[in-house]
Amino acid sequence: MLAIYKRELKGYFTTPIGFIYLAAFFAICGFYWFAGSLLYGSSDLSLLFSTLFTISAFLAPLLTMRLLTEEKRNKTDQLLLTSPVSLTGLVVGKFLSALTVYTIGIFITAVYQFVMSFFGEVQWSTYWGNLLGLFLLGAAVLSIGMFLSSLTENQVIAAVGGFGVALLLLLIDSLGSSVGVTWLQELTMDISFYQQYADFPLGLVNIPSVIFFLSVVFLFNFLTIRVLEKRRWG
Repeated sequence: MLAIYKRELKGYFTTPIGFIYLAAFFAICGFYWFAGSLLYGSSDLSLLFSTLFTISAFLAPLLTMRLLTEEKRNKTDQLLLTSPVSLTGLVVGKFLSALTVYTIGIFITAVYQFVMSFFGEVQWSTYWGNLLGLFLLGAAVLSIGMFLSSLTENQVIAAVGGFGVALLLLLIDSLGSSVGVTWLQELTMDISFYQQYADFPLGLVNIPSVIFFLSVVFLFNFLTIRVLEKRRWG
């Protein structure tokens, strides 16, 4: 697993993907930090974090679109699948490499929070709640994106599919509320990423929400392993 992790992490920075992702992420963060906080000398980062909730969900698929599609496109997937590395180690290694790059991105907010502490008192508990929420959200979206990557050899399809699923999961509670069926409304509220994320910006660590996001990670990594297992023996 460690060898796969190092290989994939290095791959993000020997190709443009890692740099493009981080450049886009930092540019968006910088703009909303300046517009919402720095321009007014305020220590409130609520505008930045409310934006990052959506931006993180939509940029994350850029990190997973190549993880397994590239192997299929380059015809190296069978070599990888027949290597001594377990499928679990393969999937977890690739997933953790994407999660590492994603985490590097969101930790730029720690720099902003430190700078804003010179302008006034900052609520560190609220900040860490936001950061934990973004981390869990990103991990969940990355696991979904990697699963989609295992289903196709086209990176564009994998990326667009990731964007589509992220959009659905962010808006599903709004869609459910427009349907006059009580059980369906309750279901969409329960699986809505927005609803599960809602407590984190307040600095509250909602254990059921943590379990929800971790369950999504486990489920889609498990499904990815099953896809690769079928391909190995297919």
